[in-house]
Amino acid sequence: MARSSGRLPTQLRKIQMQINVNKHAEGSCLIKCGDTHVMCTATVEDKVPRWVKDTGAGWVTAEYGMLPRSTSSRMDRESKKGQVGRTHEIQRLIGRSLRAGMDLKAIDGFQIKIDCDVIQADGGTRTASITGGFVALYLACQKLHQEGRIKHFPIKDFIAAISCGIVNGHVVLDLDYEEDSIAGTDANFVMNAKGQLIEIQGTAEHAPFSPAELQELLSLAQSGVDELIALQKKAVGK
Repeated sequence: MARSSGRLPTQLRKIQMQINVNKHAEGSCLIKCGDTHVMCTATVEDKVPRWVKDTGAGWVTAEYGMLPRSTSSRMDRESKKGQVGRTHEIQRLIGRSLRAGMDLKAIDGFQIKIDCDVIQADGGTRTASITGGFVALYLACQKLHQEGRIKHFPIKDFIAAISCGIVNGHVVLDLDYEEDSIAGTDANFVMNAKGQLIEIQGTAEHAPFSPAELQELLSLAQSGVDELIALQKKAVGK
């Protein structure tokens, strides 16, 4: 299959992860997945939500937003019009995904907030937010541990996410916006370094897909996540 980007069906976009780009945040990562750019910052707070208090555990949560000109036409800030359902859904996905890589008991008394701000969007903003958000989270946990504020390093496993889809009858990895807009099937996979699944979001946009096609999407996602986790580890010096 010929992709307009010139990529092979199994090929990721060019991925860049630049760390410590925000001097104030305990952890930060600017992730670029092709023309999708997301600023991810991690903030450590000496408090936990009320439902976590006195449980012997800490908490990790996330917020997500798109800047007004992150897309082809300007959108109003959600602070002006209120959050839409898509934003709630994505930030809950990010939070669930990142918590899956954490030993929350190791950060007892602390909450880490991950802010994912989309600077420029060209498809895959939620998966980029999870992948870059994990790097920011790792750096914040590293800082807590190095400063002696926690006894045990709380990261259990690396977490990354990627999109796959069926475009013009072909299974492809890491959809950009052009491909996503015409995909017959669009799926997002969140996985850890062991190859275990954390979440799958899959939708038949135009026609149902078969179990065999789902397996093909999963195999392709695994290869993409493996590449992303290798880049995460390189970024944090692991």
